Amino acid sequence: MPTIVHFEIPSDNIERANKFYNGLFGWKAEKMPGPMEYWMFVTTTNEKGEPVAGGGIMQRQQPQQAITNYIGVDSVAEYSKKVEKLGGKVKVAKTEVPDHGWFAICTDTEDNTFALWEAKEATH
Repeated sequence: MPTIVHFEIPSDNIERANKFYNGLFGWKAEKMPGPMEYWMFVTTTNEKGEPVAGGGIMQRQQPQQAITNYIGVDSVAEYSKKVEKLGGKVKVAKTEVPDHGWFAICTDTEDNTFALWEAKEATH
């Protein structure tokens, strides 16, 4: 069943936000490589201690930008079609995050923003 697998916290001051969430919940963020400043943290692990869910802190992109929940799905393309069929909108079409997977940013019928996330299968 699809569930929240990641969330993004927009921030005007990333250092301040990291300090807040670390102090409040003990989340230790690590800076990710890439073209934009993005810090990730783990909030849940499985029985093997492997990360299952977590979040990221990024520079706020718009004045009213809110936290975005990423829902894990088997296919971003298929769920994007469902979003539109049910009256929602796909605001950012399927986009690749190299080596990790794909996302699409959507709004529901009440204009709430959420994202679809399709993880890339691990290769061993």
